[in-house]
Amino acid sequence: MKVDRTLVILAVCAIVIVLLGAVTNVDMRLAHAMAGNGPVAFPLRDAWFADTFNHKYVKTLTILLGACIVLPAAFDWWRPRAAWSARFRLRLRVVALSALIVPAVISMLKRVSYSHCPWDLTVFGGGQTYVRLLEPVISGVQYGHCMPAGHASSELWLVSLAVFWLPEHPRKAALVGGTLLLIGFGIGWIQQMRGAHFLTHTLWSMWISCALIVAIWRVATRKRAGLPQFQVS
Repeated sequence: MKVDRTLVILAVCAIVIVLLGAVTNVDMRLAHAMAGNGPVAFPLRDAWFADTFNHKYVKTLTILLGACIVLPAAFDWWRPRAAWSARFRLRLRVVALSALIVPAVISMLKRVSYSHCPWDLTVFGGGQTYVRLLEPVISGVQYGHCMPAGHASSELWLVSLAVFWLPEHPRKAALVGGTLLLIGFGIGWIQQMRGAHFLTHTLWSMWISCALIVAIWRVATRKRAGLPQFQVS
């Protein structure tokens, strides 16, 4: 029986992230370090680079990039371009679907999340109680809608660009995907410095994005029996 290494890696990473949030104190320790010891918690919360550039400009840029991919892919689906090869068309559609599905799924998960952002917690000047991952929600505690990290997901769909090197050049695909994943982590890290997220919030966004992109790619290429393939003309 052939072992599916991709699914094994995803499963191991999921277990590690669960343990980080449920067993360790890494989230709170990092949050305390970033909050500082000054009179105001998270002094970088309103800093221009962290707030305006990272949270607004970068998000706007990635939305525009997404539009530049989704719109041509949608138009081609309606009226296929003869100049595009079936290979290119299929990969463009995978990236376009990733640009739509990844942020949408993470946004929906945030709506049902009880996890609060660090700056909302009492210990950092807010009014909410910290609830560890997998702990039962305390009666009367409001849902925080802060996990997974939404802002990081606005960039993480770009990891799907790696499919343009698959399956012929897996190492190049891994390099491209890994680089874009690290950029997404960096964007999430800046949000953590502002007190907007915990480390595991960003890690869950990264994991969910990768899992969704793998699923979209496998459906598109019929990696598994019984799954339909996208029609390419």
